[in-house]
Amino acid sequence: MTVALWCVLIAIFLPYLCTVVAKVAGGYRLSDNHDPRDFLESLNGLARRAHAAQLNGFEVTPAFVAAVLVAHLVGTAELVTVNVLAVLFITSRLLYIICYLADWAILRSLVWFVGMGLIVSFFIVSV
Repeated sequence: MTVALWCVLIAIFLPYLCTVVAKVAGGYRLSDNHDPRDFLESLNGLARRAHAAQLNGFEVTPAFVAAVLVAHLVGTAELVTVNVLAVLFITSRLLYIICYLADWAILRSLVWFVGMGLIVSFFIVSV
């Protein structure tokens, strides 16, 4: 399995890391498990930002997965290039989460654009 495909697995689980942060920071208790979505929507501050980062992760992951699969299926891109792009994307997602949690809105948006540019890059290197 390639590094890029391992990065797909990492990307799938990153939103759940944000979920854990949101729940811990929000004072989640197992007794709150009757309606966890309502609990997450009621959060404020750091916990709410972690929840928002989680939602964004769920939104962007399918595009990343598709980009990696396209690059693998087309097969014209150098494997090392695809792997580096995937690692850079995961790095951008980790930075995005850090920026979201720290409430660095402008930097967070810049990092988001970098991540989206990396997704586009998979298609460009596959031409």
